[in-house]
Amino acid sequence: MTEFSELIINGIKITPGTFASVMLPMPKLYDSTPISMPVHIIRGKTPGPTLCVTGAIHGDEVNGTEIVRRLLRKPALKKISGTLIAIPIVNVYGFLLQSRYLMDRRDLNRSFPGSEQGSLAARLAHVITTEILSQSTHFIDLHTGTLHRENLPQVRTDLSMPGIAGLAESFNVPVILNAPLRSGSLRQYAHEKSLPCLLYEAGESLRFNETAIDMGVNGILGVMQKLEMISIKEPAHKKFTPAFSYASYWIRAPHSGILRPLKSLGKKVSKGEVLAKIGNPINIEDYPLISPISGIIVGKSNLPLVHEGAALFHIASFEETTIITEELEYLQEAFIDTSENFEGI
Repeated sequence: MTEFSELIINGIKITPGTFASVMLPMPKLYDSTPISMPVHIIRGKTPGPTLCVTGAIHGDEVNGTEIVRRLLRKPALKKISGTLIAIPIVNVYGFLLQSRYLMDRRDLNRSFPGSEQGSLAARLAHVITTEILSQSTHFIDLHTGTLHRENLPQVRTDLSMPGIAGLAESFNVPVILNAPLRSGSLRQYAHEKSLPCLLYEAGESLRFNETAIDMGVNGILGVMQKLEMISIKEPAHKKFTPAFSYASYWIRAPHSGILRPLKSLGKKVSKGEVLAKIGNPINIEDYPLISPISGIIVGKSNLPLVHEGAALFHIASFEETTIITEELEYLQEAFIDTSENFEGI
């Protein structure tokens, strides 16, 4: 966008050079308790892109909520070009229930573009697409692993879209995955509308992870700088050279039992290497879990009790694994020890 377009959310016009918080009304609970989705809008005085950032589309993925909260406190946002639309809690119902899903067990992120007359999930999806995404030019969706599964900080996107690789690199994470589109997902809808979209995955549901949160905040700022929405100083931490993966695989349990991992997130593994031991709880037998591929562990299960077929290790494969291994060594130091250096960004 080179010129300002009119921005109206829930009937409220947000003019350039202003900050607004709009509570989008959602269907009430059955006891008549009103429910609203919080939407924060920052419009600069000069034209530019309209970036939408969403957290907690799965209600238990609380890292995204905290990322949005900390993002909104950054002084750099006082002088932006274009518009930032930030939603800390998309799935308000799941957030209240500490659940990934809505009350009817539907997955909101499989319900897009939604319908005004459909299920609760479809109605929420319809509101988001018509009120928010229809007025956006770029989109960042914040996620974590599911219950008892932890993800290495990573960006997932469709690398076939022109210019998206450079945008993904500006997020400054060690791994960028070319991820298939899921039917009914917000990312698929964005793709159909030619809306550049990045999905950030880091941490575990219902758990705060400071590394994941810090990288998420600074990643969004990096994207905003790439889009020329803000101007910030060079980061004090190391700039990652991300590894691009076009294939990833979940390694599943060949036996039921007690899992004892031998490899952690971010570790390089080789084909044929033992990832874990699965012990029989009623005797001393151990079964090795062998990696069928080489790559980097980008996700893993934290649950020690597993059934046969359970997804245990998510491995991204690369042509070159040496660079990514070196980059991961800086992860904790770069974003935990120096996070205070970014309060002025």
